[in-house]
Amino acid sequence: MSLATDVYAVTKVFPADERFALCDQLRRAVISIPSNIAEGSARHSPAEFRHFLGIAKGSLAEVDTQLLLAEKLGYVKDVENLAQASIILVKRINAFLAQLPSK
Repeated sequence: MSLATDVYAVTKVFPADERFALCDQLRRAVISIPSNIAEGSARHSPAEFRHFLGIAKGSLAEVDTQLLLAEKLGYVKDVENLAQASIILVKRINAFLAQLPSK
């Protein structure tokens, strides 16, 4: 959730012409991370939970890529803090996956 709020704060300063492009895509991707974790945890099987954690990891990779693009376009000055938060989050998801039964 904290990564999502940080991304929302960063995207507030994006140019107006990016409102329905990169800004919107980035926000949807970052919202997808905690949403899929929550949805997966509400499922009744570890296999389904694993599936939703995989989707969350995919969304996290999407966010990382979009933040790098935003930095290259000059919309974000320094994505290092967000990149570090992303690394921590993917490690947490991986640790969670490792604890779930494989079937």
